[in-house]
Amino acid sequence: MKCPYCGYEESKVVDSRPTDEGERIRRRRECFNCSKRFTTYEIVETTPVMIIKRDNSREPYDREKLKNGILRACEKRPVSLDEIDSVVDKVEADIHSKIEREVSSMAVGEYAMEYLKDVDEVAYVRFASVYRQFKDIHSFLEELNKLISEK
Repeated sequence: MKCPYCGYEESKVVDSRPTDEGERIRRRRECFNCSKRFTTYEIVETTPVMIIKRDNSREPYDREKLKNGILRACEKRPVSLDEIDSVVDKVEADIHSKIEREVSSMAVGEYAMEYLKDVDEVAYVRFASVYRQFKDIHSFLEELNKLISEK
């Protein structure tokens, strides 16, 4: 690590501690040449996950887009923001646990529905009706019957 004061390329780590809930590591360093101290941060470099949409176009994964869809499904339902964030966190964990860096939007929707089902059944059906593009009342009833039979 190059010293910001003298440009010398060797330093020692004096102190190291996690920050941002373990997402980054803060390191205090001391330059071997001028003995001045400076701070560096270490983060994990991630490659962005790409979402393959229905029309085969690709776009970067957007947490807010998923969260907004779930918020709409949970509108006027007794679902807290913490529960919604928890669903989004679980979906993200599923997405990032895959080896592939490209995930279909259908898979993301299935993950979300899986977790929404446990949080609020009405929100689940609302989300499913948009995500699975129900064409008529019969497809809606099929989904409701599946939900009832699982109980």
